[in-house]
Amino acid sequence: MKPETKFWHEVKKNLPDIDFTRLESWASFGVPDLLCYHDSCAFFMIELKVAKGNKVHLSAHQKLFHMTHPKRSFILVKTDVPRSVKLYESSAVNESGLSLVRSRACALDDWSAIRACLLGRSGA
Repeated sequence: MKPETKFWHEVKKNLPDIDFTRLESWASFGVPDLLCYHDSCAFFMIELKVAKGNKVHLSAHQKLFHMTHPKRSFILVKTDVPRSVKLYESSAVNESGLSLVRSRACALDDWSAIRACLLGRSGA
């Protein structure tokens, strides 16, 4: 099983009250992996990434999507060294991509905090 597929299963397990629809990347270049829905905030999108190092690889299409859709779009990143899960808002993406060192995560290593950020609430 690919690392991103394993990460997808981890996301579903840890955020069970959010409805996810996995989107096929070949259908529309740059569109995030997940279309998500929750009654409290309606729709939002998440790009899943597994990173090896301090930079997340985003294609030119993915960068453009996140730069032109800075609200209610997120990048959820899993790293191996150090082992962590970080959530970034799309506004953290620029022409260079997403730097795990320079960009501020919305939530880090806490599924409750990740959920709260995704739903637009703090402490939810």
